Amino acid sequence: MSTVIYASPIFGPVHSRRLGVSLGINLMPADGKVCSFDCLYCECGLNARYPAHLKRPSRQEVAQALEERLKDMQANGPSPDVLTFAGNGEPTAHPDFAAIIDDVIALRNRYFPAAQVSVLSNATFITRPAVFDALLKVDNNILKLDTVNLGYIRLVNRPNGHYDLDALVQKMRDFNGHCIIQTLFMKGRSFDGQDVDNTSDDYVLPWLDVVCSIAPSKVMIYTIDRETPCPSLQKATHAELDRIAALVEARGIPCSVSY
Repeated sequence: MSTVIYASPIFGPVHSRRLGVSLGINLMPADGKVCSFDCLYCECGLNARYPAHLKRPSRQEVAQALEERLKDMQANGPSPDVLTFAGNGEPTAHPDFAAIIDDVIALRNRYFPAAQVSVLSNATFITRPAVFDALLKVDNNILKLDTVNLGYIRLVNRPNGHYDLDALVQKMRDFNGHCIIQTLFMKGRSFDGQDVDNTSDDYVLPWLDVVCSIAPSKVMIYTIDRETPCPSLQKATHAELDRIAALVEARGIPCSVSY
């Protein structure tokens, strides 16, 4: 399979289906994957197959590399729509995540004040006060919630170590609307042949009830776009995604769809 391992600490800009012209900020090592999830669909591959040997970039290295790239973009283009924390694993796991957020916001304000700051997170560290407070400062606090079925989470998202869904959902509620819920819908089979279709009402309706209790500013739903570590996974159809989006919007929450 084709695996995407991102440069660190800055990559792109890339054109994001959901965010536009996005300059990426990767707080994980440049040579492998470090993540608290090990999702079957991750474009960066499985954790064990792509172990990192380098260190995470330091706070100072992130700020320096970002400023150099922003200066170049200011002189030569393009202008970024968004500065996005993403890359080879969970960005909020970086020990200096909160301070790096402050640095990035300051640099954004200096060079491209119209650009937004986004964080793509699997939400596993939002119970940490410093991470929670930092996410309150960004424009787009995008938190993953593919389902509220723990069996499915363990089959597909495959969290490493302890995972308390109820505690994480409550913390999402504590953002008081300053969050975006991002959910991937798909079909197919896992490595061991188990069904991974989360597009049926058995999965969608309980998920929708929890999303409504979180009351996010928006929901982003999408499906597989690139090759995955598990070749038996399949895209959700346009019709299936449109049906789910209509259910979300009927509950009064804006919903975007990426096919």
